[in-house]
Amino acid sequence: MRYESILDTIGDTPLVRIPAEVHGLRNIDLYAKLEMLNPFGSVKDRPAWNMARAGLADAVERGDSIVELSSGNTAKALAVIAAMHGLPFKSVTNRMKVPEIKDLLLLLGAQIEELPGQTECLDPTDTEDPLTRMYRMLSEEGSGYLHTDQYFNPRNLEAHRGGTAPEIIKDLDGRGPDIFIACVGTAGSSTGVAGVLREHNPDVSVVGLVATKSDFIPGIRNIDEVNEVGLFDPANYDTIEAVTAQEAIDGMLTLNRRCGMLGGPTGGAAYYGAVRHLKTIDERLTERRTAVFIVCDRVESYMSYVRERRPELLRQPPRANSVDALTDTEIAAAASVDVAEARAWIDTAAPLVVDLRGPFAYSASHIGGSINVVDELFDELVRGGLPFGPGKPVLLVCPVGEKSARYTALLAKMGHREVRSLRGGVVAWRDAGAPLVRE
Repeated sequence: MRYESILDTIGDTPLVRIPAEVHGLRNIDLYAKLEMLNPFGSVKDRPAWNMARAGLADAVERGDSIVELSSGNTAKALAVIAAMHGLPFKSVTNRMKVPEIKDLLLLLGAQIEELPGQTECLDPTDTEDPLTRMYRMLSEEGSGYLHTDQYFNPRNLEAHRGGTAPEIIKDLDGRGPDIFIACVGTAGSSTGVAGVLREHNPDVSVVGLVATKSDFIPGIRNIDEVNEVGLFDPANYDTIEAVTAQEAIDGMLTLNRRCGMLGGPTGGAAYYGAVRHLKTIDERLTERRTAVFIVCDRVESYMSYVRERRPELLRQPPRANSVDALTDTEIAAAASVDVAEARAWIDTAAPLVVDLRGPFAYSASHIGGSINVVDELFDELVRGGLPFGPGKPVLLVCPVGEKSARYTALLAKMGHREVRSLRGGVVAWRDAGAPLVRE
């Protein structure tokens, strides 16, 4: 096939059957929609192009910059599209968590602006969140930016309503699947595809997959973050289930090694969550059913992610003193204090308050007297042993109290006797009206 532009190759990705001997389902045919085979490597190629092209001609005429609140695949696709049209691209984010993506964006000529935010996801209702202020500035008329606005732009959904969903139905001989399983990030692909599938077959079952609390899977929100996304509507899903990072990697390995599909951890989470859900209904079925999930992107961009969580897969020694090795019971047993208890403890015991957030969020507002040790650096510190004396009072703080609880559990396991986590994190401290310092 011959094309005039690389942009013409976006879409029409293959739908590939997963062998029954791999997934073990007896009454369900399981298919993977290989969005990783889009030209820039991900499912985000579709909405990136669909959102950008509407205003591209005017942006080129004015010399505007394309800008998006993204730290991943949407930014990557838009960076390529911008460069192809001679425009600058800026990625605005409060955390660039995958080093390979950051390096690729810089290679493509993108500008990266990291700003403080309360969570990893834009909260448009929080007027104090710097990301929200940036969002409003970008949306103003004559700002000099073409803001693609993936969290609220209906063209995000339309890319999947007009492309991904009809392709799935066509490739299943016009029947469409009985069950659709989708990871939820911006909710564009899951919402757009699910809407068309339901119009085609009102009985289709839609399963949304999110990350467990305190866990990070690239491209997937956890259940708290997903409610902050403008395109997310829980009514679009029959059920929403959580997947852990370890389960995502296990699913990824199955796709990579047994299916020859070099998908990343997002696709691995989709596969793992799909099989787990389908096994609960497989034995009860009296007729064959068809299920589809999406492999969102490729594995090559996530070597550091895998190395951090499963070093043995890359033939490296197991990590010492890792939060990933904690059990749910150990995390649940971590000592925590609410805001009132924390303030009283600070007044009486003068604990060292360690803020695990990024430096931008810390500089925007933090508890007076606290020190900033971003969680990745703290992770490195504890590998070498206890970073503080075992009897030193320490209060760990993060955005909402989840990461701090995990590190509190780890330090306690390592023998620290006086470590506690701030329940609800900086958000709870702020909401309680407790004083915060701004730099």
